[in-house]
Amino acid sequence: MAGSALTGGAGWTRVSDLRALSQKAWDRGELLREAIRPTGLYPRRRALRRPSAAQLRDHYAAARAWAAELYGAAAHHGTAGAIGTGPFALETTEAGRMTIGANLVPSAAVFASAADEAGFVGRRRELERFCRLADAVLAAEPGLEEWILRRPLASLELRHALPDLVRAARWFADHPAPGLYLRQLALPGIHTKFLEQHRRVLDELVSALDPERAPGGFEARHGLLTEAPPVRFRVLDPALVDSALAFLGGATDVVLRVDDFARLRLEVETVVVVENKVTFLSLPPMPRTIAVWGAGFGSSTRVPGWVRDARVLYWGDLDTHGFAVLDQLRAAHPHVVSVLMDRPTLEAHRELWVEDPRPTRAALAHLTAAEGAVYSALTSGELTRSADRTAWAGVRLEQEYVRWDWALERLLAAVLA
Repeated sequence: MAGSALTGGAGWTRVSDLRALSQKAWDRGELLREAIRPTGLYPRRRALRRPSAAQLRDHYAAARAWAAELYGAAAHHGTAGAIGTGPFALETTEAGRMTIGANLVPSAAVFASAADEAGFVGRRRELERFCRLADAVLAAEPGLEEWILRRPLASLELRHALPDLVRAARWFADHPAPGLYLRQLALPGIHTKFLEQHRRVLDELVSALDPERAPGGFEARHGLLTEAPPVRFRVLDPALVDSALAFLGGATDVVLRVDDFARLRLEVETVVVVENKVTFLSLPPMPRTIAVWGAGFGSSTRVPGWVRDARVLYWGDLDTHGFAVLDQLRAAHPHVVSVLMDRPTLEAHRELWVEDPRPTRAALAHLTAAEGAVYSALTSGELTRSADRTAWAGVRLEQEYVRWDWALERLLAAVLA
């Protein structure tokens, strides 16, 4: 009989199948959304895969067991229609009249409400908590309705924090440019570590209340002050140390805040910008020259005015991302010259190429024709190491792999040009 039940019941909708469907509805946030903003989905009818007349005849015991499980989950059933006091009611239909006699077979499970379906997967209390939370949030800020409908599960997970986050979001919406560090904010009952921990959700809430927020990072979007990355530079000419930097006690490797760096008045002729730290530390003495280590040196706020009067040499990785940094730097300072980012350097180190799995293919408007040709070649497929190698997504020659004798000869020539 057990073997017959297993064979005959294959494909019929069981309670576990129904529960899996309801769990998916919960995991999508569908039940929570329906609880606070009904769309007419409930009563929700879920059709059941059920025994055919032939299956009733051949596997009657299995069919009875299948129906009994459903009736047990529904708690009560009647002779027709949808009757039940459990999480769902069962609709029935007649089957088998011409084979073994008329039988009422479950044909659909009907959930009267989202709360009933949530209860079916053990989530009724969570749904009730969510409803109370949504009522409180939307009473305070009706403008957050779209957000809470989009992020119901996140709202529920953050139910203890969300009221304070909503208050903080309102403050930011009312003060679009406070000009303070986040640590300086003094919101009653809300500490700044809490805001740091939840900055992503806070950003979403503020954006929902004030959709016109500017793009950028959290601080930039919400008018907060932020600490700029420091500038690290090496003085490659000892004479400069004795003059402009004498107050530093002879230091040649210096880290300064951006503003302090911009206030320096160095009598330099050349600024060498490199991305690799070891390369930065290895550069030899050069007349009237400083070296700057710095990804991000290209932003206009990082380059003081006196640099505009100097020759600026940029040496980055020979890959698409290195050219993107060069393009950014030159957008702010058109006189920047690239070094060791050329086709001869690339070809001379063919054995040291590696694949760049995620090259950028952005249009770079500030490259020279020669630079643009190398940039295009890096992703064109023509630079694969051997004929039998599948074309890479992109080619990369990292700065530290360029032979030092090759690099130094060309770098010194550029400095002394």
